[in-house]
Amino acid sequence: MKKVTVLLLLILVLSCKKEPQFVKVSGPIFGTSYSIQYYDLDSKSYNKQFDSLFNVINQSMSNYIPNSDISKLNRNEDISIDDHFKTVYKASKQIYRETEGVLDPTIGRLVNAWNFGSKKNKTVLDSVTIDSLMRYVGFNRIGLVADKIKKPEQSFIDFNAIAKGYGVDVIADFLESKNIKNYLVDVGGELRAKGLNLNKQKGWTVGIENPNFDGSQSVNKIVVLSNEAMATSGTYRKFKIDDNGNKYAHIINTKTGYPTKTNILSVSVIAETCMMADGYATAFQAMGLEKANYFLSKHPELKAYIIFENEKQELESKAFNGFKTN
Repeated sequence: MKKVTVLLLLILVLSCKKEPQFVKVSGPIFGTSYSIQYYDLDSKSYNKQFDSLFNVINQSMSNYIPNSDISKLNRNEDISIDDHFKTVYKASKQIYRETEGVLDPTIGRLVNAWNFGSKKNKTVLDSVTIDSLMRYVGFNRIGLVADKIKKPEQSFIDFNAIAKGYGVDVIADFLESKNIKNYLVDVGGELRAKGLNLNKQKGWTVGIENPNFDGSQSVNKIVVLSNEAMATSGTYRKFKIDDNGNKYAHIINTKTGYPTKTNILSVSVIAETCMMADGYATAFQAMGLEKANYFLSKHPELKAYIIFENEKQELESKAFNGFKTN
């Protein structure tokens, strides 16, 4: 009789065991949209917490918000920065040094002058104006002392090349603090994944878009992510064309002050965090294929997939450091 009772209790316990439930939350943020998918035992929706975290990041580093910390800093107001700002500053400094200034957040005034940034410029640019703005470019002149940023008065800091990826990491870290072991965070195509898509019992399947200049969307390659982050930088949506038909990327060359002329159309980078993947993807876009190839040969911890135009203006792609696609 005791054996029967124990068996019944065991069956009851097993039948009452909760299975993680799929939850999906989405909405607008950072001028784009986000999608957060995860599995949770209690099916909790953390909408308010997500909105709060996004708002904190915006208030810290958005050049599009006049009263944000970075906007105040760029107006040379005396402010103390938060830990989010410090984290992005330190990561930007690391990538700045490793790429020898290819990624430089102080290029902000040039980004705005070319109408790729938060402020609109209605005056015609000439070489004299560009040269004058280039005098204030140089992240090596920016310092962090305690919770204060030290910078020349005319310097303008813009973290747009890395802050969106950092936002992905903040949401991912929040999910992990709630003991959520399977998730995919997507903010405007910047991604971080952990564990599995339990419905499919495999990693999270995502797509790398074809670089379609007509605005249409189609998939170039499929990637399965698990316990890693991926960010993509593309020039096929924001670009300028000169009188000779040459395309120039929205990424400004930090050495010349002009939009980057490149045959690279899309760079996807896989790294441990989305912040670093985001920053390196932007840097490789600006470097060009040859320099990116050399850099990646020295950094096996970074995986990359680059789509570019060859001399015949045909699309080609190249994978680096074991970047796997399906």
